[in-house]
Amino acid sequence: MTSGTLEINRRAFMTSMVAGGLTAGVNARSPENSISGQLNEIELSRNPLLWTVAWSNTAAEFGALCHQAFNLARLRVDEAMEKHSRSERPLAVVTDVDNTIVHAGSYWSFLISEGVDFFDDEIWDRWIPENLIALVPGAMDFLKYCEYHGVEIFYVTNRDQGPRTYSYALNQLQYLNLPYSDSEHLVVFRESSDKTSARERIGESHELILLLGDNLNDFKRDYYVADVEERRALMERDRAEIGDKFIILPNATDGHWVRAIFGESEPAATDENRLKLLAAATRGAWIGARSTQG
Repeated sequence: MTSGTLEINRRAFMTSMVAGGLTAGVNARSPENSISGQLNEIELSRNPLLWTVAWSNTAAEFGALCHQAFNLARLRVDEAMEKHSRSERPLAVVTDVDNTIVHAGSYWSFLISEGVDFFDDEIWDRWIPENLIALVPGAMDFLKYCEYHGVEIFYVTNRDQGPRTYSYALNQLQYLNLPYSDSEHLVVFRESSDKTSARERIGESHELILLLGDNLNDFKRDYYVADVEERRALMERDRAEIGDKFIILPNATDGHWVRAIFGESEPAATDENRLKLLAAATRGAWIGARSTQG
């Protein structure tokens, strides 16, 4: 795939975003009049990412869940401020970046338009510097609310686009004009998805009142396991803290829930893995009697 295949119409993308920050995504190539063009579109329509990406790009329910998460986060900030004394450590919130405050709809839409059905790290690395991003609905209002009340925001993310990884991440925060978008408030892990050390370090100088993420691993490293039932049991163990210490944003495209299915967070696009995905999607399927025509 040449570098030109990643070119996306920036103007069309930006005008597709609604006021709340939700992106409608990048349109897949328009159907051609020829039979071969129609067949091509049919092949694209079989991509298992379609339902997930269509939902996050268009559903009002996706936006509602994001607003719900940030409304709850604001309540937790208010509660912390009521109990806080000015003589104590300053208050802080730690948030993930991708799929928590930054919506990556144009990346996933591009994969579908190219017939790619699994996360593609090489395309992701070329997509990051393009800044073809939007804010998750409700993110800016919440972050500005924290800034207004003196609650510091720390952005903690794991990415690896080579030597320029950090500058790319910082540039995105500043491109979106987010509060506290400076080197003092951004932590980027290139070689690990374990954010524990950053949370502990921030907790030494600040009273850490809330964690935001789209992945339970953003909350506790315990969730970095390759077993579906174990992850679900851990979630039930921590259910009282979810919505209290940790606010989770909806993301059905990627995350460590994928690792629990495939054994790795970015599985290869192989037929073996497609069968694993099918098996995961049909867990507990109804075994009903099929009607027969006689």
